Amino acid sequence: MYELAIGAILAALFFDFINGFHDAANSIATVVGTRILKPIQAVALAASANFVGPFLFGVAVATTVGKGIINPDFVTIHLIIGALAGAIVWNIVTWLWGFPSSSSHALIGGLIGATIAHVGTQAIIFGGLEKVGIGIVVSPVVGFIVAALVATLIITVFAKKRPARVNSVFGKLQLVSSTYFSLTHGANDGQKTMGIIALVLLSEGIITDFEVPFYVIVMAAAAIGLGTFFGGWRIVKTMAVKITQLKPYQGFSAETGGATILAVLAWAGIPASTTHGISGAIMGAGAVRRLSAVRWGIGKRIVWAWIITIPASAAVSYLSMWLIKFFV
Repeated sequence: MYELAIGAILAALFFDFINGFHDAANSIATVVGTRILKPIQAVALAASANFVGPFLFGVAVATTVGKGIINPDFVTIHLIIGALAGAIVWNIVTWLWGFPSSSSHALIGGLIGATIAHVGTQAIIFGGLEKVGIGIVVSPVVGFIVAALVATLIITVFAKKRPARVNSVFGKLQLVSSTYFSLTHGANDGQKTMGIIALVLLSEGIITDFEVPFYVIVMAAAAIGLGTFFGGWRIVKTMAVKITQLKPYQGFSAETGGATILAVLAWAGIPASTTHGISGAIMGAGAVRRLSAVRWGIGKRIVWAWIITIPASAAVSYLSMWLIKFFV
């Protein structure tokens, strides 16, 4: 039976790798889009910060994912595998499309779909889903607002400075803001896989109460860091240049706005989407210059990808769970 548990843990780490791969755009899009760093430099910096992030922000999000969405009493190894299947498939599909959908919400959808197929809705903790709903709304909206406010403040303060000088200053500051965002990305997204692995350990009796062992934090942090390093370049292109063209001060504003809301949500244990946060922040920073600077058509397509992520991954997980039940 432990072989199946090991397989589930490996599947969780593979999802974590795919999460980092898929969401590399979130961490590096602005710093690549403003040409402050070359792509390989950006992913190396982001991967390092992604690894460190989970050690700085606690495990509140992991706890929410591990025992705040689905009642742990109903969790089985097969359910976890079914949930991960839905999340992984949806991440790969949206990567092929070049859509920056949410890996976090793909995992939430996977848990919901597999659970309904396994035992029905009675195992779902709807209070936990309310937290997810808060993250869905808050991260892009507040990211947009904060980024727009930071960009407006910069424009006001540096109005009489030469643009070349402003770009030079904020080009350097982007190294700080990009690292800040990558830390919060690793903290929020890395924790979700920790919660899943902890569920596996709990269901197998390896741990008796829900907790996230230190070695689980290390494994999950390493997996998402490696995924980020290898990067999902299709989505990087969408985030870096298709939504809007950013100047360094706007990149700094977007990263600062996105990272700040993610840091707050990580401390609060709300499993927010880093994709939502940075997408909203990029739009906010871009719109400050002029509304037409943002390609709202691209933004609309991104929003539709957000809307269908949870039901789509839930559907795949539901089907995966039925296939598991049929063959096992």
